[in-house]
Amino acid sequence: MIIGSVTFYSPAQAAEKTGFSIDTLRYYERIGLLDRIDRTAAGRRRFSSDDVGFLGILRCLRDTGMPIAEMRRYAELARCGDETLGERIALLEAHDERIDRQIETLGAQQEHVRGKIRYYREAAGAE
Repeated sequence: MIIGSVTFYSPAQAAEKTGFSIDTLRYYERIGLLDRIDRTAAGRRRFSSDDVGFLGILRCLRDTGMPIAEMRRYAELARCGDETLGERIALLEAHDERIDRQIETLGAQQEHVRGKIRYYREAAGAE
């Protein structure tokens, strides 16, 4: 739905666009990750395109393992405006370093799995 120049999405549409469930959207609003979600005259939530965009970064942070407490901190900082840019950079840089470590760990684990596959292939060929 477009009102003025702002596009709004129903909870189901926002869930579809972001990959979050409707329950997760409600939870994120309840714990403060989402703030001031607009409502229709009937009291139903409607998500702006900005809300959906912000959910996109939350999806990325969640999918890369950022703890909810840090996601909440990020959301708080984002709401405070440009004076928190340095803090947001620091928070995201620390998370980026954790992602690098996760990638290294996954690479080592993948190599272990590949070694096991080679072992089983050799064993199966020996029969």
